[in-house]
Amino acid sequence: MTVLHGIDFFPSGRTSLAIEPRLPQSAFPEHHHDFHEIVIVEHGTGIHVFNGQPYTLSGGSVCFVRDHDRHLYEHTDNLCLTNVLYRAPDAFSFLSGLDKLLPQEHDGHYPSHWRVNQSVLQQVRVLIEQMDALPQGDDPHAVANREIVFMQLLVLLRKSSLAEGAADNDARLNQLIAWLEDHYADEVCWEAIADRFSLSLRTLHRQLKQQTGLSPQRYLNRLRLIKARHLLRHSDESVTDIAYRCGFGDSNHFSTLFKREFCWSPRDVRQGRDAQLQ
Repeated sequence: MTVLHGIDFFPSGRTSLAIEPRLPQSAFPEHHHDFHEIVIVEHGTGIHVFNGQPYTLSGGSVCFVRDHDRHLYEHTDNLCLTNVLYRAPDAFSFLSGLDKLLPQEHDGHYPSHWRVNQSVLQQVRVLIEQMDALPQGDDPHAVANREIVFMQLLVLLRKSSLAEGAADNDARLNQLIAWLEDHYADEVCWEAIADRFSLSLRTLHRQLKQQTGLSPQRYLNRLRLIKARHLLRHSDESVTDIAYRCGFGDSNHFSTLFKREFCWSPRDVRQGRDAQLQ
């Protein structure tokens, strides 16, 4: 497995923060770092396999990666993101207690993936630009200024996370997308889902297409196929059982959609023939 080292990304051995844009981020094999990072997705789509679990990415996705987490990017489509790197939560000169603003692992579950709305994403861009423009030297004033902006970034992300709740349409759409991530196998009635999240059906279709580039049903099918591909690679369940488990009522229809999406049949993936594309 590839290991990325801070010496290749941080300007000096004493610098605690670095900005690393990926415009775009292409597919990248599984790796981990000897530093931490916050991944902020500007736009585009992709799959983030995080500690063996697949997550869909689109504009507004925010991912918190610790130094021991394994992750990779695949099936990317104009995926543009910015990485905010930091050495460790306790590696700052003027900040302490940052771990309270970061996701906390409970009972083996680490809530690594958040979403923010477009207005917050714009505020995030401004803070990152400020941080990136500040001097990189070891002067205490420069170090303090960088760390202050980083703290502002963490506070903004924390307040804007789903856990904090919000009332605008963007926030409700983010809640809907997060709900689909957990309930992708359920039978979905889009009228009922729109009502559940206090969105009009027209707004749901328009905003989901803007954020992901896909219609609601196409987005749901893609999410189901991503989960199914993960099970094909990492379980012994039959193709038919996986199709039903992921929300497809017909295994032949599942196989047709799967090959259209990934250019490989479910059986090819089960046998590892797609490994050359990773």
